[in-house]
Amino acid sequence: MQKGICYGFLPGTTVEEKFAQAAALGFACVEVPTLATAADRQQYRAAAAAAGICIPSVMNQAHWSAPLSDADPAVRAKSVEGMMASLATAEALGANTVLLVPAVVKPDVTYEQAWERSHEEISRMLPAYAEKRVTIAVENVWNRFLLSPIEFCHYVDSFSSPWLGAYFDVGNILAYGYPEHWIMSLGKRLKKVHIKGFDSGKHAWTSLLKGTVNWPAVMTAFRAVGYDGVITAELRGEGEDAAAQARNVSADMDTILAM
Repeated sequence: MQKGICYGFLPGTTVEEKFAQAAALGFACVEVPTLATAADRQQYRAAAAAAGICIPSVMNQAHWSAPLSDADPAVRAKSVEGMMASLATAEALGANTVLLVPAVVKPDVTYEQAWERSHEEISRMLPAYAEKRVTIAVENVWNRFLLSPIEFCHYVDSFSSPWLGAYFDVGNILAYGYPEHWIMSLGKRLKKVHIKGFDSGKHAWTSLLKGTVNWPAVMTAFRAVGYDGVITAELRGEGEDAAAQARNVSADMDTILAM
């Protein structure tokens, strides 16, 4: 498995410094946010190449302020626009996956509406993603949607597309499940993985090794289903500054990956 980290948690003040720091700290991969301009994309690509860093995935950001499940077609269109910018970013940087929060259930958005609206909008986007050979990977977050592994699998399978998969977050799932169970259910649907530390008793984020994640069971599950892709840290580690925090995340990940 490859060790990755989200771009925002890297030390440094410039794009070039951040990618250089990623390599120095032992990360092979960096997940980046959606980039708005061709110039930004070129800068990130060049900086990653200079540091010997792979960019495997892009984190879409429009899905929170403009969810695909919104009742207003204009809001959904804005979300689709964000996903198209994410696709352009992925293509320019050589990433093969875009993270998407598919829907958000709210007082005025029912579960059924979240499913139907998001499914319709994603189905319309899939041909563009397939053409560029980039996967849309839907993530489990605290959005009151896809709350069981069986349901998550059904949602992914309902698209009948190799370009729609799962982006599994180990830490997020501790609020209402066991990550090792979800991993076994998702199996080959897994495209990318985020990790965080989480204490399910206190309902609080922690460093990677101080929460209640059963890391030996998690790693056993990943190997059992044949997942050998990127594991990306989405957290700040312990430490007085960004460099120390990222260094501690890297060390904790080495411990986890060796389990």
